[in-house]
Amino acid sequence: MPERRTFVLVDGENVDATLGNSVLGRRPAPEERPRWERVTAFAEQVLDQRATGLFFLNASGGHFPHPFVQALLAMDYRPVPLAGSADEKVVDIGIQRTLDALVDHDDADVLLVSHDADFVQSLAGLIDGHRRVGLIGFREFMSTQLTALGLPLYDLEDDVRAFTQPLPRVRIIPLADFDPERFLS
Repeated sequence: MPERRTFVLVDGENVDATLGNSVLGRRPAPEERPRWERVTAFAEQVLDQRATGLFFLNASGGHFPHPFVQALLAMDYRPVPLAGSADEKVVDIGIQRTLDALVDHDDADVLLVSHDADFVQSLAGLIDGHRRVGLIGFREFMSTQLTALGLPLYDLEDDVRAFTQPLPRVRIIPLADFDPERFLS
């Protein structure tokens, strides 16, 4: 019997765009981007099993960022550089195909790192009662269609702790978690 493992599927374009456009209001500096090794470490901790990170990249221009790919490899991610025509959302299509293929892998649990509603149908196909499926991203920017699936949602900053410094996010704070000191400094 194969050992269970978690596949962490990263829609890096989506996370980077959400971070830049919605959180920071500008292109993130390298030190403001998620520490991707923390994401797979979190996945291993929360699901108590080995995690394999798949990082999907758009390589349609015929090239990809070699230093970033080398960094991903050093963090034990499997870069998935995909190419297609200008009208194809290659990263989304690649992730959808991977989610669909995982239906036949009974030994696989899945954490999707994206906010994109394009994955609703494929994720719904993985909800079978014995497989663990979840979402990682910024809670306040997660597609309501994704959250309607009722999957566990892990916040990239608060739960995963993927950042080295606090982000300038404005979000709803449950009263039980409210610490006024955060607002008094």
